[in-house]
Amino acid sequence: MSLIQTHVSVLFLTDRFVYKIKKPVDFGFLNFLTLDRRRFYCEEEVRLNRRLCPGMYLCVVEVRESPAGVCLFGEGAVVDYAVKMKRLPAERMLDQLLEQDAVGGDDIRGIARIIADFHLGAERSKEIDSYGSLEVIRRNWSENFLQMEPFLSRTLSRSDFHAIRAWVERFIAGHKELFAERIADGFIRDCDGDIHSENICLADRIYIFDCIEFNARFRFSDTAADLAFLLMDLEYRGRRDLAEVLLQEYCAVTGDRGMVEILDFYRVYRAFVRGKVESFRLDDPQIDEREKEFARQCARRHFRLARGYISRRGLSPVLVAFSGLMGAGKSTLARELSFELGLELLSSDMLRKELAGLSKTAHCHDGYNQGIYSLEFTRDTYREMFRGAEKSLAAGRSVIMDASFSRSVDRSAAAALARRMGIRFCLFHAECPEEVSRERLELREAEGREVSNGRWELFSRQKNDFEPLDPRQESWEEIDTSLPVEESLGRVLPIVEGRET
Repeated sequence: MSLIQTHVSVLFLTDRFVYKIKKPVDFGFLNFLTLDRRRFYCEEEVRLNRRLCPGMYLCVVEVRESPAGVCLFGEGAVVDYAVKMKRLPAERMLDQLLEQDAVGGDDIRGIARIIADFHLGAERSKEIDSYGSLEVIRRNWSENFLQMEPFLSRTLSRSDFHAIRAWVERFIAGHKELFAERIADGFIRDCDGDIHSENICLADRIYIFDCIEFNARFRFSDTAADLAFLLMDLEYRGRRDLAEVLLQEYCAVTGDRGMVEILDFYRVYRAFVRGKVESFRLDDPQIDEREKEFARQCARRHFRLARGYISRRGLSPVLVAFSGLMGAGKSTLARELSFELGLELLSSDMLRKELAGLSKTAHCHDGYNQGIYSLEFTRDTYREMFRGAEKSLAAGRSVIMDASFSRSVDRSAAAALARRMGIRFCLFHAECPEEVSRERLELREAEGREVSNGRWELFSRQKNDFEPLDPRQESWEEIDTSLPVEESLGRVLPIVEGRET
């Protein structure tokens, strides 16, 4: 038997079953302090989850005292209750499959259809409609902001806290008619409330489990808010492409094309709530420091995503290029900028391997300027990257190009592309001490998980061939990538957003 803890539950896992006991906690929005409350919500959990998971949620069992301790059988006094569930294969959980890059469009379309059908058949009533009112929406946000105050500067900066709160207030004030239309059109329903990748399993069929049972205010919601959780979670995990597939398929089934107008509001809400929940774990005495540090990082990243959803709404079209030597950290910055602002990312390392028919983590130890790193193959890679960038820019999407851009002709071509498309161009050159680059390259090679195959023994050759940036011919911003990523990104963001020139 193994044990898993969350901020509200303890789960005991056997070979075939899972027993879930609710912790006697009170977070305001959730109150499991009394035995009667825990029994009631165990029963609610079974009833509500059977909507999407018939056959998984089996029953509520009594937890009793015994001479050897608590047990799930016998004649001792009842000290608690547990939800008994069929155990699902951990390796088939969606979050694990996403980590392994083992999820395809068909999988996501299948999930989208199940959610869509569930929403179409979910209960409606005048009482449920009331939960889509501005009063309830404001209450939810006020609760979020109040509960985050103890964690300011721990997982969320005060400046981002105030920026998010101000944006939420402006959005609500400026979209009163939109919220009213969602109610009138019947989109406030008895939803799931907690649809994300950790609560989805692709086994003998698709299981979507662990809905919100403890507070109707979080379950009675706009169907857009319910879907937004999984959309946000996919984007958090770097799979914006799958999020787009999910949204397209869902809208095709439900016909709810109008939800797009309100999705960013609910994406911000879901990212903020997820960051808040992770923050709660920092004060859980039953969680060790390693887990708390992981929770802290998850919370910060979710709050960054919430801020990014807001920033990207006012972002004018832009082409961004990252330049630098191997190991300089340009790809990390490019990925983080893409995550923060939702910009399309074109990586020369990824494109190079796609053109060669290789997997993204395939090891290539070709010599300098040889094999897939030959001058001819490199020119083909840049040509493909520019082709993809122009196509995306023409469709109205902003783009990040991640490559060494060691030749001035390629940097000039990127600037010319932006001029031709009539958009802004930002060139960032990543710089760090050579010992930092060496440490990164050696660690990368040892782990073998990165797309890039840059190696320290090639570093000096690339450095000698790198054509210096010339202020008479090009404009760029140098970024010190030896700093923590968030600090480096803090320099990049205002320039890309047009707040600094």
